[in-house]
Amino acid sequence: MIPFEAEQSSREKRTRPVSICGIGGWSACALVLLCGCLATGRKSVHLPERHTLKSEQLVVLSDFKLPKDHPLLGDLATLRSQESESLGLEFNGDDVKIYLFRDEMEYHKYLQTAHPGLPSRRAYFISSKDELAVYTYWGERIQEDLRHEYTHGLLHSALLEVPLWLDEGLAEYFEVIGPKAGTINPEYAERLSKAIQNGWEPDIARLESLEKVDQMQRADYREAWAWVHFMLHHTPDTRQVLLTYLSELKTNRKPEELSVRLKRELPEYKSRFLSYVSTLRLQHAGDGRRPQVASTSSGG
Repeated sequence: MIPFEAEQSSREKRTRPVSICGIGGWSACALVLLCGCLATGRKSVHLPERHTLKSEQLVVLSDFKLPKDHPLLGDLATLRSQESESLGLEFNGDDVKIYLFRDEMEYHKYLQTAHPGLPSRRAYFISSKDELAVYTYWGERIQEDLRHEYTHGLLHSALLEVPLWLDEGLAEYFEVIGPKAGTINPEYAERLSKAIQNGWEPDIARLESLEKVDQMQRADYREAWAWVHFMLHHTPDTRQVLLTYLSELKTNRKPEELSVRLKRELPEYKSRFLSYVSTLRLQHAGDGRRPQVASTSSGG
């Protein structure tokens, strides 16, 4: 576990598109920017900043005291190492800030004041020219939510561009709690298996064409997760196709699409994908998706 230090980080500002991704129901993204302190008549709504914990690429800001050795923080440190190893990426760029509200009411009060039309979600990741930030509250699914949003932050810290479908597919992949990366999401495995039995056909090129979040449906998030799982775990060939693509995204915003690479290097990739995804439900023994970190008291 990486030790946490109580200190404020200084970030080097970088140029990046302003975007936001949220979890809860399913992810939602839009081009909006939240500010840190909002006046509402005679009241002000502030971001949580009373307590700060810092790790190598993680800053947690909260209005309640979180133990430096809390398992949740250790899990995020481990997740960062797992993602680096799994994806062949070095995460040594901008910090990811997590604004952790005491409870759901305070969290939604802030979001509703900042952007009244923003859909209700348990957590949001925001990428802007100023910072990579996660906004969430301490709830029953905090571990899963932070794993998902922190993954967005790490990807945006390392890559010039993260295609929408792949951004969500990787976040869905790494949010699943388990002893190692790649733990199967049983709900997704079950639904995909039934879809295949009913004649569903995958279409990665269609996913690549989706540029706006309102174009993505819940089934698209499942398919994105499945493509990531397939490429990382099926064979060394499929894994290398994805890792090469990610490596090119470090310096090129528009490299050759994954669908083109797969078709050229693995002409039978669709049949292999269907065969692989059909077995995921059988591979999963029991429901290990939702073990939860015990809640901590919000002191001080």
